[in-house]
Amino acid sequence: MLAEQLYAPVPGGTGRYTAELLAALTADPAPGWTVRAVTAWHAGRGPSAGLPAVRRLPLPRRGLTAVWERGVPLWPGGDSVHAPTPLAPPRPRRGRRLVVTVHDTVPFTHPETLTPRGAAWHRAAIARATRHADAVVVPTAAVAADLRRFAPGPAPVHVVGHGVPAALLREPDPAAADAVARRLGLPAGYVLAVGTVEPRKGLAVLIDALARPGGPDLPLVLAGPAGWGGVDPARLAVDRGLSAGRLRVLGRVTDADLAVVLRRASVLAVPSLAEGFGLPVLEAMAVGVPVVHSDAPALVEVGGDATVVTPRGDPEALATALRDTVNGRSAALVHRARRRAADFTWEKAAREVWEVHAGLYR
Repeated sequence: MLAEQLYAPVPGGTGRYTAELLAALTADPAPGWTVRAVTAWHAGRGPSAGLPAVRRLPLPRRGLTAVWERGVPLWPGGDSVHAPTPLAPPRPRRGRRLVVTVHDTVPFTHPETLTPRGAAWHRAAIARATRHADAVVVPTAAVAADLRRFAPGPAPVHVVGHGVPAALLREPDPAAADAVARRLGLPAGYVLAVGTVEPRKGLAVLIDALARPGGPDLPLVLAGPAGWGGVDPARLAVDRGLSAGRLRVLGRVTDADLAVVLRRASVLAVPSLAEGFGLPVLEAMAVGVPVVHSDAPALVEVGGDATVVTPRGDPEALATALRDTVNGRSAALVHRARRRAADFTWEKAAREVWEVHAGLYR
């Protein structure tokens, strides 16, 4: 399994996927199979903590990307390779198998939310995967449908959902949780947004919603690293009239801290323009926090009947939904959310991915 995403400056949701799936595949391998992680060459850096045996390829990431784009058959090793992002080797001619995970179709549907170069590279890489891989894994049926539209190919597509990390499912010790809340400066109640701060996350719409008279009178807490695009939450707050005291930017947080940040939120807001799955939605559902999200198809699919949906790009509707959810926090909604989230586990995802790989040898 390629583990290169774990070395990215901002691993993001695909980094979470790589780490969790790799751990689950290693913990419960299919009969007769073993797992090895493979990365590009990183001078002076050893393997990330928690990885199984790691093989480093003889090229740095940029060189590895270039040779694979040109079809150079630098095989990472093994009988079957799982590429957890579209960065993948060329498909071997015989005897070996390649499975690629495509997380979303944002490069096709919302290219303006990516860099032009990034959008072009991902479109080409996704198209190569659907044409040349032995199988493609996607997180939702919404992504599968988009692939059929934007990047059709002969590779069979398998829908395999994500899971919730064990660190988030464990109830934090109350005294330790209080210490985390003090250290991070968490308010008594707040609207929470989790994820990389970048254009497609819809933070401008969220800040606009909270600045409106119809929104909940709560601060906004943002948890997640800065990404590309120069999105500045503090500037957005000034531009839209949200007082400085109502914005708390945490930056990147550990899973242990996120477990506290999630549980103490009044509501999770996910106003994204586009997503392939929406891990924060599932994670909040699993720990009993109500969720309000946009009508991006993948978010609607993951949330089912256990979340509140608003139109994308509509701050007035978002303000109303957040206010109503906070003021009338529904025990029934939270109960449905917990029950639905229980169907998504990394152990289940690993079993289904193993079935894909093993099935290619039957």
